[in-house]
Amino acid sequence: MTEPIVDAAPAIDFDLKNLPKVSLHDHLDGGLRPATIIELAEAVGHTLPSTDPVALGEWFRESANSGSLVRYLETFDHTVAVMQTHEGLFRVAKEFVEDLADDGVVYGEVRWAPEQHLRKGLSLDEAVEAVQEGLEAGVEAVGESGREIQVGQLITAMRHADRGQEIAELAVRHRNKGAVGFDIAGAEDGFLPARFRDAFTYLAQHNFPATVHAGEAAGLESIQSALVDGRALRLGHGVRIAEDIMVEFEDDAEDTVGLVTLGDLSSWIRDRGIALEICPSSNLQTGAIAGFGEGIESHPLDMLYQLGFNVTINTDNRLMSGVTLTDEFDLLVETFDYDLDDLLELTLNAAEASFLPLEEKEALVEYINDSYANLG
Repeated sequence: MTEPIVDAAPAIDFDLKNLPKVSLHDHLDGGLRPATIIELAEAVGHTLPSTDPVALGEWFRESANSGSLVRYLETFDHTVAVMQTHEGLFRVAKEFVEDLADDGVVYGEVRWAPEQHLRKGLSLDEAVEAVQEGLEAGVEAVGESGREIQVGQLITAMRHADRGQEIAELAVRHRNKGAVGFDIAGAEDGFLPARFRDAFTYLAQHNFPATVHAGEAAGLESIQSALVDGRALRLGHGVRIAEDIMVEFEDDAEDTVGLVTLGDLSSWIRDRGIALEICPSSNLQTGAIAGFGEGIESHPLDMLYQLGFNVTINTDNRLMSGVTLTDEFDLLVETFDYDLDDLLELTLNAAEASFLPLEEKEALVEYINDSYANLG
């Protein structure tokens, strides 16, 4: 099908931090406070590049932006290293919730891979329980400050490992104890979701939802496998679905008009409202959008949003990218002239794509709508 691209709405000035937000794609090991990393590293005897919080934070951001994959991956070596004990996981999870709430997030899904946190003797179940205790403590602390937040765990399997079935069973075991969904993460290119086909079948048999990292480091084949083999209800990033969209520009009497033709895969995803968990700054940082241009203005999220795709906005790794969800919203306002109505629609997209039960989802949507209405 062919459709014109329309201009985005003009931007206006408003405070973004206090807007209610929904976070669907945020990694636990990518959102630590630098000061916490330093204290936990000292406790477990792990050596860091710096023991100054400001300098360490700068090191994480510079390493992630270095253009070196080796140096980017090294950043997670340090965060995962301090998350190997009950105490470490508890503290990181608690502070994670507090930081989300400080950014205006009212519902968040926290993804992490328990199999990476067993070096000090924790079992998979003990690791999940430690994180859940931390999340609940964070929710309680936020509540004591007069605010509200709700969170859930996305139990993640590493796609280069062979523990997919085990992790799927772990997620289902904890479905009524904090786990709301399943994911696979790690090296996408060369590790299709088909690798975990049996695990995804197990999840489907137990009516447990999955979001799948796809369309970030790999392209359309990865996305197709996420849908077919992974039965994905959402796509982690999914930004490279834009490779299945052709844009042709024609000059009319007054202006240049872009005519857009969707391929079969992109049409399927758009028409069925499969949510894209897009992380603008991270996508630029990791080269996920390199095929579309060099700067953030080349990010295809605006085209996808205008064409009616179910776009949600997320942070991915707040420490490495040096961003909050407020920052990402501000980036959209600055780059694409988004206004309050656009941010509301993107937030509602995320709320409706969450893995909450229907009644809780409807209550979340109502709260967000009321909050925006009260802004006038």
